[in-house]
Amino acid sequence: MDVFLMNATVMSALAEPNRLQIVELLRESPLTVGEIAERLGLRQPQASKHLRVLSEAGIVEVQAVANRRIYKLRPNPFKELDAWLESYRRMWEERYDRLDEYLLEMQSKESGKHD
Repeated sequence: MDVFLMNATVMSALAEPNRLQIVELLRESPLTVGEIAERLGLRQPQASKHLRVLSEAGIVEVQAVANRRIYKLRPNPFKELDAWLESYRRMWEERYDRLDEYLLEMQSKESGKHD
């Protein structure tokens, strides 16, 4: 899959507040759908639907343990998203650095006018 499309899929999945909360919960430890539903005040079918979207986006994986399904985060989508965003981060930092230089130059010129 194209890197852009993959990252768009991840970002789209994380754009929904309940799914983002699920990711936050799973950062702490793997959980069952029942535990997730209880902690977020959702009904189990709602939590399952959100987990399915997260799973399809590659954000979570499911592990069957006896008769329970345990959900945990997959780190790769976050690493790939971070790597993709790094180029944009550098671009904006460079632009802010140039803006800082410009503002300092303008400030210096202003202080020179008042002397």
